[in-house]
Amino acid sequence: MKKLIALSAFIFILSCATNPFTGKKTMAFVSNAQLFPTAFAQYDQFLTENKVVKGTSQAQMIQRVGERIAVAAERWLDANGQQGYLKDYQWEYNLVDDPAVNAWCMPGGKIVFYTGILPVAQNETAVAAIMGHEVAHALANHGQQRMSAAYLQQGLAVAGNIAIKDDKSREAFNQYYGVGSNVLGMLPFSRKHENEADKIGIYLMAIAGYNPDEAPELWKRMGAKSAGKAPPEFLSTHPSSETRIKNLQAEADRAKSEAKKFGVAEYRAIGKF
Repeated sequence: MKKLIALSAFIFILSCATNPFTGKKTMAFVSNAQLFPTAFAQYDQFLTENKVVKGTSQAQMIQRVGERIAVAAERWLDANGQQGYLKDYQWEYNLVDDPAVNAWCMPGGKIVFYTGILPVAQNETAVAAIMGHEVAHALANHGQQRMSAAYLQQGLAVAGNIAIKDDKSREAFNQYYGVGSNVLGMLPFSRKHENEADKIGIYLMAIAGYNPDEAPELWKRMGAKSAGKAPPEFLSTHPSSETRIKNLQAEADRAKSEAKKFGVAEYRAIGKF
């Protein structure tokens, strides 16, 4: 068991990469060269199976905001010595007719907004906050990290089953490891990613010319929408709305200061729709 743990730790160290947005070492058991083509194919398949909204003012807004956020990301990367970081990304932004209050991003920059999130957003600036968050997931390689974490979780489960010879002990290990590795490992890992995406996203929206003060206001509306429905934070993949509001309020002024470095002195009109 000790040898298996040592080997896992060695592989973990070798498979780490430094992300320029967080400055932290991150798991990268699967390369983007492997991950991106699969993600792109899954995205294309999703579009064929769902009703994509084309040509409307809202669809055009999603495209416009996405392009501005992507440009902001490239400007930030270039200014911080990361030219060429986005060379394998293929940005795409689609609005899908679905009542779900949701938006998501595939590894490599393929983004979907559901029409159900727009009434909660209420304005283009809030859409930019959501878009910044989703773009941030792609930039920080969170999909790659989640897949790597799942491999690690599965690998340690296999190692435990190999090392534990007694059937009763193995059964107890599997029962407690499954719950423990999720509640103490995978769920906090996911919440950490959401917090990172919020922080990176609010900077990107500000650099793109959108007022970051709207980000916590968006989450006040999100919190009201999900009141009484969300699980306790420690059992969720996402931070609570209260946590996100507090964090975003703390970051707003710093995001404005960062945007000033890129010549942003005024912000776009809120643009209610």
